[in-house]
Amino acid sequence: MAPTFAVNDSKNRRLLEKMKSLDLREEDIEEKFIHSSGKGGQHVNKTSTCVYLKHLPTGLEVKCMKERSQSVNRFLARRELVEKIESLSGIRTLHEIRDEKLRKQKAKRKKRAAVKYDGAEREMNDKK
Repeated sequence: MAPTFAVNDSKNRRLLEKMKSLDLREEDIEEKFIHSSGKGGQHVNKTSTCVYLKHLPTGLEVKCMKERSQSVNRFLARRELVEKIESLSGIRTLHEIRDEKLRKQKAKRKKRAAVKYDGAEREMNDKK
């Protein structure tokens, strides 16, 4: 049975669909809960909200302690594991697509700035 997490149904559904498309089964994932570190004080020391996942066939490991909720961390850890497996299999992940888009935008801005300031510099030299 597929687990459900403390996130909305559409996010749960998308994660489960992605796992199914990658042939990633829950039986292949070893899951452990450990104490988180960082902010949270006494709450962090009392509860095991950090989620550790290991994908047994590939040996990939993920540790997630971003949120104070164990259920949300379980969801985030699985999502991270799916992204790692996608990147290993050659499928472009959302992060890779976003990074590529940002690189293109930066290059375009840099080019525009170079043209703009190079032109302004020429005008200053022409006035002299």
